[in-house]
Formats: sequence, structure tokens, C-alpha cells
Amino acid sequence: MVDRGVSMDDFTLLSVIGRGTYGKVLLVRKNTSGELLAMKMLRKKYLSKRNQVEHTKTERSVLEKVQHPFIVKLKYAFQNAKKLYFVLEYCPGGELFFHLSRAHKFTEERAKFYAACIVLALEKLHSENIIYRDLKPENVLIDSQGFAKLTDFGLSKENILNSTGANSFCGTPEYLAPEIIRKRGHGKAVDWWALGALIFEMLTGLPPFYTSDRQKLFENILENNPNFPSFISEEAKCLIEGLLEKDEERRLGEGAKNYSWFKDINWEKLLRKEVTPPFLPNCKQEGLPNFEDEFKRIPAVDSAGAEINFSAQSPTYQGFTYVNSLEDSLQAV
Repeated sequence: MVDRGVSMDDFTLLSVIGRGTYGKVLLVRKNTSGELLAMKMLRKKYLSKRNQVEHTKTERSVLEKVQHPFIVKLKYAFQNAKKLYFVLEYCPGGELFFHLSRAHKFTEERAKFYAACIVLALEKLHSENIIYRDLKPENVLIDSQGFAKLTDFGLSKENILNSTGANSFCGTPEYLAPEIIRKRGHGKAVDWWALGALIFEMLTGLPPFYTSDRQKLFENILENNPNFPSFISEEAKCLIEGLLEKDEERRLGEGAKNYSWFKDINWEKLLRKEVTPPFLPNCKQEGLPNFEDEFKRIPAVDSAGAEINFSAQSPTYQGFTYVNSLEDSLQAV
């Protein structure tokens, strides 16, 4: 018997909590269990028009393959004639970007904690020969306990075995490694560069080479070194300089765990989530306080209609359907 998975009929739509180029993210409730989840809707028409079909299939593949405490979990995937749906674990703390934009900058303790979570997530991805390629504050979520999780794997690349295995010019400009800009091929080292940029931003409020002029931004990334404010500790500066090494062959990678800035991190306990995060998001207040009001004002509706249409599952997205829950065994149709 073929498992038909889930459809929109299994969920109640509650609120829009995010919006991207190809669709939106809604907070939903699973009708049978009452569990709150995040539903990412993507319009097939837009994906096809903008050559994003393979990226979306990669995201689906990566989310199924990688199970990790600091990577958002895929619970379900399904489709109808017009849209694809990813149903993911809900992180009520919202985006790291939301908190950083309000705090302007984090203490080193807080930045270090989020960076350590991300180090372990990247380590897991790289062990599976996956590069992430889209590390930025908008793609780091905070769960109810205060731990950081990576989300949005649309730019990820699988089967990367060397330093030049990927060639696409992709990512967010402020976080691009020099080798991506030079278009000579790149590998796992691009994620460590982006981590260096993110740590710098968490500590100062801006990415290290920031300017609104894109050409000047790329010149800065290729030619200049970041200017460190005096309030950044020597330990943090040393780590960031190692991660922002322009030569990818000499760039710091997993060895970052051994740097003195991380000396008080117990990596095994962190992986088991047996440490206390430095910041606990307010998740009990009504009105989704960790999400932007501009999203919440958008009506929580699905214009594609509720009923899943199995005859509409074109060969393009064959195998997209997925179930991952305590009640169901892992399976892909």
C-alpha cells in the first residue's frame, strides 16, 4: 500500500512568519497532534522560471539526509499542482537576524555560543560532503531553549569531495568567500569563511567588508582585511582572521574548535544540549514576539487550494513526498 503522506487538510494555518523570493513560511498546527510547525510554501511556476528546480530538490535531499541538533528537522514534504510544501520543526525564537537587528551587537559570550552551534552543524554537513553556502543571520533560527539551528538549504551542494567541486556563483554578497567571487571552483572552505563573517557581524553589527556598492564589496573581500574595533578580544580577532583567510587552502576549518576563543565550550555537552544558552527567547507571549510584524500582517492563506492532487505530481518532483514523525516510519514515496 502506498503511503499518501499528508496534505493541507492535515494542518491549520495560523500566521505568516517569513517571506522569501519563491514563497512564504507559515506557522501551522498539525490537526491530529496539535504540534506547531513551520510550513514553507514554494510556487512551482517561480521555481521553474528562475531555474531553482534543482536547488529545491537538493534542499529536500539534504533535509532528509542530515539529522542534527543544530539543523532544522524536516517533518513532512508534499505537493499539489501549483506548490511544493516543506513542513519543518518550528523555532519560536525566530531568526538570529531579528535579535541581532534589535540588539545591534551581541556580547562575545552570546556570539560564541551561536557560533559553536553553527560549527557543529557545519561539521555534520561537511562529514556528509555537503556544503551549505548560505550562512547568514536570516538563516540561523533560535529554538525555544535558545539554541541555534541552520535552515534553508536551497543553495547547498551535495557530493563535494574537494576544494573545487562546486562552481555556481551563489550566496549572499556580504558572506561570499573570495574563491566564489573569482569563479575558479570552491568547496567546504566557503562555509568557514561565512562563519568568520557572521561572527564579526554578531560582535560589531555589520559584516566585515560591508558597503552598499557591490563592486566595492567584492574588491574589499578580495583585497582588504577587516578593521577590528578595539572592543573585540584578541581571541575573537585571532579566530576571525583564521576564518577570513583569503587562501582557502590555508583557511581555518574544523580546527576552529581548538582556538582559545572557544576554550570554555564543552563540545560534547553542547552537542547533547546539556549546556544553558546565554539568551532565552520570549516564546510565551501572545502575538509571536520574535517575528517581524510585516510578515504577520500577511493573510495566512494558501491560494493553491487545500486538496493535494496526486495526478499533478509531475516527474520533475517525483519522490518529493516525505514523512518523518514518531508515529510514522521514515519513508519517501
